[in-house]
Amino acid sequence: MLALAERAIGRNPRMMDEEASSEEEQPPIEDGRIQSGALVGRSLTAGILILGLPVLMQQILGATVGLVDKMLAGGLSEDVVLPAMDGLGVGSYVGWFVGIAMGGLGIGGQAIISRAIGRGDVQEAEHALGQAMGLSVLWGTLVAVLFWIFAPSLASLCGLSGEAADYLVEYVHVLAYSMPFCGMMMVGAMCLTGAGETMRPAMIAVVVNLVNVASSWVLSGADLRLPGVVLTDQFGFDLDVAGIAAGTAIGYGVGGLLTLGLLVRGVRDLRLHLSLVRPVRHMIARVMRVGIPNFLEGVSMWSANLGILAMIGVIAGREARQAVTAASGAGALSEPTAGEGLAGAHIIAVQWESFSFLPGFAIGTAAAALAGQFLGAGNVAMARRAVYVCAAIAVVMMGLLGVVYMLFGQPLTELISTQTKHLGLVPQLLFICGITQVFFAVTMVIRQALRGVGDTVWTFTITTFSCYGIRLPAAWLFGIVLDMGLVGIWIALCGELAVRAGLFLLRFLHGGWAMRKV
Repeated sequence: MLALAERAIGRNPRMMDEEASSEEEQPPIEDGRIQSGALVGRSLTAGILILGLPVLMQQILGATVGLVDKMLAGGLSEDVVLPAMDGLGVGSYVGWFVGIAMGGLGIGGQAIISRAIGRGDVQEAEHALGQAMGLSVLWGTLVAVLFWIFAPSLASLCGLSGEAADYLVEYVHVLAYSMPFCGMMMVGAMCLTGAGETMRPAMIAVVVNLVNVASSWVLSGADLRLPGVVLTDQFGFDLDVAGIAAGTAIGYGVGGLLTLGLLVRGVRDLRLHLSLVRPVRHMIARVMRVGIPNFLEGVSMWSANLGILAMIGVIAGREARQAVTAASGAGALSEPTAGEGLAGAHIIAVQWESFSFLPGFAIGTAAAALAGQFLGAGNVAMARRAVYVCAAIAVVMMGLLGVVYMLFGQPLTELISTQTKHLGLVPQLLFICGITQVFFAVTMVIRQALRGVGDTVWTFTITTFSCYGIRLPAAWLFGIVLDMGLVGIWIALCGELAVRAGLFLLRFLHGGWAMRKV
């Protein structure tokens, strides 16, 4: 399949009208080849590698940082490790929301830029970049304000109390300071992806992650347990969870400034001109037309998973009450930590599962950029072929990682926590998710591709229906009504992913995405 596409990407010497302001006004590209940007003259195979490998490296580093955060929480003193892990676990969902918030804006810029780059309209690409970057700072500031206001409510919604709730609020408040910089970093990286440039954003991510890990370790006061060695705290800051959050915030600050510098210097056929940051209603409307449905899709998925955390809180409360009842009947004292650790077990499993997301996200990013640029060049057949090839690659890679989860759940858990509750639950959860990784691969790549071509209304519709019509009811049924606990919830979650994969595939086969205007 790849060989058939070797000559599909090239530069047509015929230039497009630089004064055109929208896709509909552009003359058609006669040979359907990408006209500008980093992918000019590249084969489909090379295009996937150029786009996907740097993103994969970036994602691996990001997941490693998340893993180190959990390991640092696990290395805190014994009297705080369980509530700290629960608080940081819910805090991970806040980090996910950050990606959703910034991605909603970034995908609007990326979709317009990829279409413009595909047809050779550098002027429009730079116009979209300027508007997206200006909006990123404003949006990041608004997200920071929302974090400060709603952090206590989030703790209550997820069933956290006492120290766990305090740790969550502390984590969110510290993280809020860095949101404008996070906006510049994430939105800028997505806009660069639309132009086919992923290597330099990935190098920035390397720096960000190194700063993050070092700062979090120094500030948290935790001992970091690695295979065969323990890095003990030598600094004495002892900020606990706040130190972990501060490390993340410092990393975002560095990343935002480095991304801004890169964009001002420019890459091939894309540069940030400060004069284009001034708001222009027409381009803002185009960015938001694609970005708002994408943001709402992310919020839909995120809020549904908050519902899952709330259900885990219900199960934890039930366990605590059962322990009290059993202790009363036996005339003994109840276990004070009964019910604690479930949120932590859930997040540890999610943390390991996130490593399987990495190839899916990286290949999906390549599919999104390639499909968008080919549509800009008027080549629907190559856009479709690129997505099929990317989906096949992701299925193989994520399927293999699924086998690893099924076979090595126990040692993977021990790398993060040796708490009895975690060791008893997490391997079961990893086995369940390992079975369904191939379905998740299809979901990730096709969803990313549809977003990349601007078909965000349909991705929002499918995700919302699947999350609220299937995921939440099934989780409630298996986890609470049938009293299967956290294991039952994971059976529901992974089963829903298989259904969602089928829905996204049906939309792609329908072909309406190819007619979407951005």
